[in-house]
Amino acid sequence: MIPQMDRPGLEALARNMRRRVLETIHRAGAGHIGGSLSEMEILVELYFSFLRLDPRNPGWEDRDRFILSKGHASAGYYAVLSERGFFPLEVLRSYEREGGSLQAHPDMRKCPGVDYSTGSLGQGLSIGIGIALGGMLRGQNYRTVVLLGDGECQEGQVWEAAMFAGTRRVRRLIAIVDSNGVQLSTTVREGMSLEPFDRKWAAFNWRVMTVDGHNLAALHETLREAGRVGEEGPVAILARTVKGKGVSFMENRYEWHGRAPNDAELARALKDLEGGGE
Repeated sequence: MIPQMDRPGLEALARNMRRRVLETIHRAGAGHIGGSLSEMEILVELYFSFLRLDPRNPGWEDRDRFILSKGHASAGYYAVLSERGFFPLEVLRSYEREGGSLQAHPDMRKCPGVDYSTGSLGQGLSIGIGIALGGMLRGQNYRTVVLLGDGECQEGQVWEAAMFAGTRRVRRLIAIVDSNGVQLSTTVREGMSLEPFDRKWAAFNWRVMTVDGHNLAALHETLREAGRVGEEGPVAILARTVKGKGVSFMENRYEWHGRAPNDAELARALKDLEGGGE
C-alpha cells in the first residue's frame, strides 16, 4: 500500500506540495508557512515511500502511525494527506474555516488520516510512545513515527519522553526532528541552544542518525535503516532543513514562522518555486 514513485517524481511532488501550502495559507489568510515548507520532503518520503497506509481505510488496524507533534505546521500535513487520497483536494479550501475539517492544528475527530490531535508543543513524542507500546503489547508490528520541531525540543516533556523510551527500549518508534534552526521569534541557537543535540538523544539510549532533510534519496536510505534498527529500540533522526525552504525571501526568516503572504508575496513565492527567482 505504498505508491511506486521514482526520485524525480517525488521531487516534483514536493515542489507541488509547497505550492499547495502557499496557496492554502494565502487563501485562509493565516497559517504557519515556514515550518510547513521545511518539513515537505520528510512528509513526502514518509507518505509516498515509507509508511504503510490505506487511504480508503484510514483506521486500518495494522497501518503505520504518524504523529505531527509540531501541529502548527498543519498546512504541509494537509497538503500531503490530500495528495495521498485521504480527502478530496477541494477540502483544502476549508483550512482554518469555522466548522471545517482542517483546523489550524490537526484534529483526529475531523480529518481522515490524522492519528492523533496535536497542537500543544512537547506532547507528541509521549503520545507516540504510548501508541508504540500499545502495538508491542498486542504483538502488532506497525511503526510509529513522530515529527517534532527543533524549537519544540526545548520543552522538558520531550526529554522525559525520550528518557522513558530509551530506558524501556520502545521498539518500532522513530522520532524525526525537523531541525530548521528557526522558531517563533528568533533562532533556536539564540533562544535556547539544543547542542550537542545528537549526543543528548544518544545519552538517553536512542540510536541517532542525521540526514539532509531536503534530500529525498538520503531520507529514503535513512528511514529504511531506521526501520531496521528500530526493531531493537527507539531511533532519532535529526533532519537538517531550511525554514521556508524553496522561497528565497522566506528562507531562514523567523518573520515567516506564522504569517500568510499577501497577493504580491504569493506571486513572488510561486515564481521562486518555478525557478524564476527574483
